[in-house]
Amino acid sequence: MTERISFQLNGREAVVDADPEMPLLYALRGDLGLDNPHFGCGLAQCGACTVHLNGEATRSCVTPVAAAKGAKVTTLAGLGSEKHPHPLQAAYVEEQVPQCGYCINGWMMTAAALLKSNPHPTDAQIREGLSGLKCRCGTHMAILRAVKRAAAMA
Repeated sequence: MTERISFQLNGREAVVDADPEMPLLYALRGDLGLDNPHFGCGLAQCGACTVHLNGEATRSCVTPVAAAKGAKVTTLAGLGSEKHPHPLQAAYVEEQVPQCGYCINGWMMTAAALLKSNPHPTDAQIREGLSGLKCRCGTHMAILRAVKRAAAMA
């Protein structure tokens, strides 16, 4: 059984006709044609699917699309723009973080939520806030430097 579900996506109205229990990730990628967030593990363990749901970092692979009804959903594409990048986006470029780029969505969206709730975290708070995210390229130290750089920009 499908249901019409509407929500704000990166500041614009979005509507999907879907089974309310379908993962939000599937609606974002399949129904709305986004190329981020990414599908990683499907078990909320890697973070590649992270979006902000009403400002909170949320693993969209295990979040039913019904949870987005009437909510604000922000993806990496809605975090900033080329002309006005989010401080994390600018810091990732300055620290040359990206390698394969597959996991960046999760790291950046999780870090953005962390910096929103704690604009000047300690190294330990950054590590704790980003725990559970996976990167096979081994860019962890560059990611930590980028989050610290972004916090310093605030």
